[in-house]
Amino acid sequence: MSQNFDVIVIGAGMAGASVAAGLGATHNVALVEAEAQAGYHTTGRSAAIWVRNYGPADVRVLTGLSRAFFLNPPADIGTDRLAVGREIIYLAPPEQTEALDGLIGQGLGIEEISLARVKAMVPALIEGYAVRAGIERDGFDMDVAALHQFYLRRARAAGGQLMLRSRAGRIERKQGAWEVETAAGVILRAPVVVNAAGAWADEVARIAGVAPLGLVACRRTAAIIDPAPYAVEHWPMVQSAVHDWYIRAEARTRLMVTPCDETPMHAHDVQPDELDIAIGIDRMQKALDIPVRRVERAWAGLRTFSPDRSLAFGWETAVPGFFWCAGQGGYGIQTAPAAGALVAAMVKGEDPGPAAGVMAAIDPMRFRGRI
Repeated sequence: MSQNFDVIVIGAGMAGASVAAGLGATHNVALVEAEAQAGYHTTGRSAAIWVRNYGPADVRVLTGLSRAFFLNPPADIGTDRLAVGREIIYLAPPEQTEALDGLIGQGLGIEEISLARVKAMVPALIEGYAVRAGIERDGFDMDVAALHQFYLRRARAAGGQLMLRSRAGRIERKQGAWEVETAAGVILRAPVVVNAAGAWADEVARIAGVAPLGLVACRRTAAIIDPAPYAVEHWPMVQSAVHDWYIRAEARTRLMVTPCDETPMHAHDVQPDELDIAIGIDRMQKALDIPVRRVERAWAGLRTFSPDRSLAFGWETAVPGFFWCAGQGGYGIQTAPAAGALVAAMVKGEDPGPAAGVMAAIDPMRFRGRI
């Protein structure tokens, strides 16, 4: 069985879904996903907080351009809590004051705050851990599931097809078009393939006969604890100035703790590591007087980075019709509105608008010759 499309998007996580939604009005799109659930490996495991001062310069541009969407979403977004404000506290022990100065010096909204004020906001703060602190006031929690489902609905409403359990086993260029044969034996044909396969993006490229970029999938571990006797629903997110641990409220009465680990590994259904869980809790407890009687739940997800940690969006020059949409690292959710629109514009050959300034930084061909 063979089906023809204008574009085949491989990967139905946040990246692929937002691109498919952006292309749907003008292109017949197939959204191909290996798993039984879209967004299973990364999107569905995101901690989901919008932080302006996170990631390299190109990421911060797209993060900023996405802000208006989160704060004023379309009427059919499916939730009234797409963005819920949450301030971010940066704690600096003596050895991290230079890092805090660097954060403040960026001029992107982080300002100094007294430790007395932090203590009022986070009563568990241990006196003597930090010598200084900063605050970022414009952060917010994001409803990842609502955003992801919005893009999937938009793609389907425009006539796009979401194909789950459809791992791409063969990707081949024939007679001016790409053929993608799925595990179910269905053959899809289109002049353009968008590689939005996350941790599997280099593998997808190899199947297509395209040289990989050198993407690195990294494990990030998180655990849920009961912070009693503290009521944490309205606490800010709290982290060290060097970002080697953070906590944030989860489900109103719980705390999520992470050591901000980035352990390189092969792409697979990654599971939490007990040592990383222990490290995260230990780092937190040096700063916050929170007893941990047990870990209620833990999970891990994959964050995939390019060699220079910037995004990799653009055409492959070695073969026609192959487009990279990869390297989102830990920034894929907070940049999704702007990134999806940018990639759709690039595929269509349209003006990228206010994102034009990042084009050189995100060109995936910058890595050719380095692998």
